[in-house]
Amino acid sequence: MNKKWLAPILPYLAVWAGLFLFKSAWLALTGFHAVILLALFIARPSLPVETLFKSKNPKWMLASVILCGLSGISLYAFWDMFDTAGDLSAHLKEIGLSGGAWLPFIAYFAIVNPFVEEYFWRGFLGHSTKKLYVGDFVFAGYHAMILWDKVPLLTVFVALILLVTAGWLWRQIQREDEGLLAPVLGHAAADLSILLCVYLQVGLCTSLL
Repeated sequence: MNKKWLAPILPYLAVWAGLFLFKSAWLALTGFHAVILLALFIARPSLPVETLFKSKNPKWMLASVILCGLSGISLYAFWDMFDTAGDLSAHLKEIGLSGGAWLPFIAYFAIVNPFVEEYFWRGFLGHSTKKLYVGDFVFAGYHAMILWDKVPLLTVFVALILLVTAGWLWRQIQREDEGLLAPVLGHAAADLSILLCVYLQVGLCTSLL
């Protein structure tokens, strides 16, 4: 296996340490970004950073945003169909997501995270194949730690299938559009819509207590 595939190990460890060792969503997220940037600094990939802002056709940006933005809207609409492992608001509060911490976290996650992740997963570790690729599964895998102990295992499994599909979709958009801007915007729409859904369903209620 190419040595660059050792790069995802540190992001996985950063998320694990932040969530389970230090009980901090902020530390998990910023640590995740820090080790990704460190891995990129060491690897020095040839892919120019400017590709994050490149798109050949606005239709890909629009399609990516609309399709991925539906993820949070769908979650909100069908929220009552999902079960949680215990008190979800208590789980989130335990890792620092309550009260005034919610909105800055959502803003940082929706604005910064898509650029870091898309360059890393679809750029540095990406592939042009139309088939499912190992990188799609590696990208989806670390989300299992985020969902672990917060939702039932069946929900985790379903989420991983959807995330593998999202990783594959963003690779195909990048391949067709020859740039990462459309995947970045779609990723941002997904992150923002999903986190806003959770905030409205759980975080807003706890912040008013």
